[in-house]
Amino acid sequence: MNDTSWIDAAGAAMWALVERYTGHVSYKRGAKASGLHEDPPVIDCSGWTGLLLSAGMAAANREAGRLLFTDADAAAVHTWSDRLIENLERRSGSILSGDQITAAELPPYATIGLQQGGGAWATNHPRPRGITHVVQVVHRPGDQDRYVSEAQAMSQPNGLRLTPLSEWIERSHNYLKPDVAWAVAPFTR
Repeated sequence: MNDTSWIDAAGAAMWALVERYTGHVSYKRGAKASGLHEDPPVIDCSGWTGLLLSAGMAAANREAGRLLFTDADAAAVHTWSDRLIENLERRSGSILSGDQITAAELPPYATIGLQQGGGAWATNHPRPRGITHVVQVVHRPGDQDRYVSEAQAMSQPNGLRLTPLSEWIERSHNYLKPDVAWAVAPFTR
């Protein structure tokens, strides 16, 4: 085992979830991982990202044969989008903002938080940076092409979707501005 095989294991675990659920799960605000057991299955953006990240952390620990990510690290990603970004920034010690979010600058498996409004529900508690949406960068095993996996209700298709990273950046350019978007490295130790 090389010293970085754990990051590949984390990525493979996230990709397995992406393959299993993309296109088969609808968006429902407030639905977390348990929503995948509903009929029909549902989840929201932070529930999906938290599930991907915690699965990646568990796989990294198994591959490394030691504790790289604690139960507290995994619990810190099972929260709302704004807190998820804040918790990952605190652990990693760094964050990218706005126009720094490019394909060239993003760390591996970046988690990206965006201000996308949301109406009255978004005022239910103080939201650091006003983040109301979160997405997860995943890598396809084999060729390592990067994609954005997200649960989205504001555009079609509604629900879990997968978009090539370059296309997602192009489509999201109005949000990739300072004080509107932030990216963190979730697997920094």
